[in-house]
Amino acid sequence: MTTQHDATSPRHATSSAGRASSWSSAPLNAVRGGLVGAAESVPGISGGTIALVVGLYDHLIDAASQLVHAAREFVTGIARGRGVGAGLRALKEVNWPLLVPVLIGMAVVLLLSLRLIAPLLESNPVPTRSVFFGMIAVSIAVPLRMMPLRFRALDALLFLAAAGAAFLLTGLPAAEVGEPELWYVFIGAALAINALVLPGVSGSFLLLVMGLYIPVQHAIEERDLGFVAVFALGALVGLGSFVKVLRWLLHHRRQGTMAVLAGLMLGSLRSLWPWQGESNELLAPTGSVAGPVLLALAGAGVVLIAMLWESRVARDA
Repeated sequence: MTTQHDATSPRHATSSAGRASSWSSAPLNAVRGGLVGAAESVPGISGGTIALVVGLYDHLIDAASQLVHAAREFVTGIARGRGVGAGLRALKEVNWPLLVPVLIGMAVVLLLSLRLIAPLLESNPVPTRSVFFGMIAVSIAVPLRMMPLRFRALDALLFLAAAGAAFLLTGLPAAEVGEPELWYVFIGAALAINALVLPGVSGSFLLLVMGLYIPVQHAIEERDLGFVAVFALGALVGLGSFVKVLRWLLHHRRQGTMAVLAGLMLGSLRSLWPWQGESNELLAPTGSVAGPVLLALAGAGVVLIAMLWESRVARDA
């Protein structure tokens, strides 16, 4: 694999990730965030994968890291009696024109998708999974194209190890939890939010494995503010604990990190295989396979168009 020099290349991504966005791009960023939110509502699809495809990934990790740094400055400043001056200065450095519209788009579309896409997956699993299978299969090319060097033997090992780990993880059966304790909700949210920033690892799927997917849906529908508040707190703590590490890896170990992300995406295809049993076991195709194949190709085509569009937008920026 040759080094890439286009708009989606690592040189472009690394050099531009730290630049502040403009509020004029807020509508576009809200749409991108909405796509990420839609992905997070479907078990088996990672919002991080979609963030990579639409060119948000590096920028979001940097912005989230800035936000975590600002929160830390507030806490340490107050604890040490220095006031909130350092925290306020750190807040000014956060890329708000990117973060605000993306988060709004994610939240709005995620809530809508939980009512629309998730039931569609339950009522029509084979065609729905077929579309998503094609989408994610093509998306594996994104992190591979963002590698700064040729694909090496070590990269292959990391790629295969990550793919194997994701394959085993997505084969775990869903747990059944009646009324989860709030401490368990906190832990589940902390783990699931980290899946949000890891392409190939679905936050919704982790919630399914932990038995929290349905309780979270019910809490949102019934406006259980206590449950939602604990979930949000766990998500914030989990994200704050992980995003700094991931940002360092993207900037200092980008080659290996991209190999791992691509491997996670490959392994996650197991959860999107159209024909599955009730316990996530893989089944041979049944009935006509022409329809699922065509739907998979259609999903792949959508992602290819999105990749080309993102390359053109980044090139013209």
